[in-house]
Amino acid sequence: MNARETLAAGVQPMKSPATRSLVINGRFLGRRATGVDRFAFETVRALDALIEARDPAVAGVAAEIVVPAALGALANPFAHVRMRASGKGGGFRWEQLALPRAAAGSLLLNLCNSGPLLYGSQVTVLHDAAPARVPESYSREFVAWYRLMAPRIGRIARRVITVSEFSRRELYEAYRIPLDKIGVVSESGEHMLRMREAADVSGVPCPDRPYVLAVGSLNRHKNFRLIADAARLIRDAQFDIVVVGGGDPRVYGDPRVYGDAHGVLPAFVKHLGYVSDEDLVSLYRRAACFVYPSRYEGFGLPPVEALALGCPVIASRLPSVVEACADAVLYTSPDDPAQLARLLERVTADDTLRASLRERGRERTAALTWRATAVRLMEEISPWLM
Repeated sequence: MNARETLAAGVQPMKSPATRSLVINGRFLGRRATGVDRFAFETVRALDALIEARDPAVAGVAAEIVVPAALGALANPFAHVRMRASGKGGGFRWEQLALPRAAAGSLLLNLCNSGPLLYGSQVTVLHDAAPARVPESYSREFVAWYRLMAPRIGRIARRVITVSEFSRRELYEAYRIPLDKIGVVSESGEHMLRMREAADVSGVPCPDRPYVLAVGSLNRHKNFRLIADAARLIRDAQFDIVVVGGGDPRVYGDPRVYGDAHGVLPAFVKHLGYVSDEDLVSLYRRAACFVYPSRYEGFGLPPVEALALGCPVIASRLPSVVEACADAVLYTSPDDPAQLARLLERVTADDTLRASLRERGRERTAALTWRATAVRLMEEISPWLM
């Protein structure tokens, strides 16, 4: 039966795989990278590699990433995912008004916690329910927006994706998104292995003295106060504590400084502020351990990044972090500075323990790759690609 006979008989011909069109929300390319933006970039990069390899997971997929017209001069970082600039403005307004028009007729993939509220043919990644669970860490405007946006996305989107089984349950409980509508993909720290290492980092303590590294923003649920309180309990410390990172008051409200009311901290605690990726790689590789005291995470990417670089980790015992790191890290209570102080002294003094943690970290991160993330994502969204 030829094509004309097929149509006359009322039988719809099968579409060519080449018609499977995927539009990716590229808003993240125009802002300073956060952990969510890192997830987006590395996932698209892995998708790009799958297309180059002609992997069955992306058979016939025509993928393009759409950015605001103002970002049209950006160099496309991807070889096989086409970049298209469309629509005036930027940020929230562009995402809600211009992006749906640019995606019309295609499945839209949003990777960074939000999507247009009036476009049903979308798959959106919601990384966690932090604005509902730890609202004190965010501005009131952000919390209000998320309270409106997340349930709406849960209703209209073809599929919602998150980054852990813990977050899957959280999205259901906080925003009533049906569990059977939420898929899970993991994250990876392997991008850290591609980054160059700085030869020297300004402000790093004496190279002959071990140091503990902490990385993150200063918003409240990151819980850097635990580190400060633990530091005050340590007498005659044989190591330094190096803290890097900062907070964005436009999103997180007024960040809480991790010192006490007078800003007094032991002299062995150093705050470097923001550092480059190259500096961060160097800090991870040379640290005696990395400490992650957060009270709430949807996944916990920094500990996985540390493990990928061979850095031992002490982390809060959170369901999502245990899910991501398993037995590759040492766990502490986010409410017990004395326990953290003991662990810091133990890890910095025990070469054998650090070697064991590095080996466990290598084994754990070998299973966490961005390729696996991209393949799983394509399995989740393929039923809606046409």
